[in-house]
Amino acid sequence: MIRESDEVCPICGGSLSPYGFRNRYVRGKYGKRRIVKVKRCKCECCGVVHNELPDFIIPYIRYETAIVTGVVDGFITCETLGFEDYPSELTMRRWLQKDGFVSFA
Repeated sequence: MIRESDEVCPICGGSLSPYGFRNRYVRGKYGKRRIVKVKRCKCECCGVVHNELPDFIIPYIRYETAIVTGVVDGFITCETLGFEDYPSELTMRRWLQKDGFVSFA
């Protein structure tokens, strides 16, 4: 996974070329799910395909960055209005137990 500003392969340092798009489902407030087109890039040296993620998507997490940040910072809890359905209490606990696993940079 790479960010939109990256132009080189994080594995070998080779240059990346466009390789198409893929759909990514992201959940937001009120549990609403939306589809985001994620650009894919292929390294010309090592051949690895990378997904170019926008800032509001965290790798391997299906919720927007704002929701995960709100849970980790303590602004969103199980009682917060608008978040009754998603994320679940179990998911929130898992995010809080994995100390420092999320990179928001």
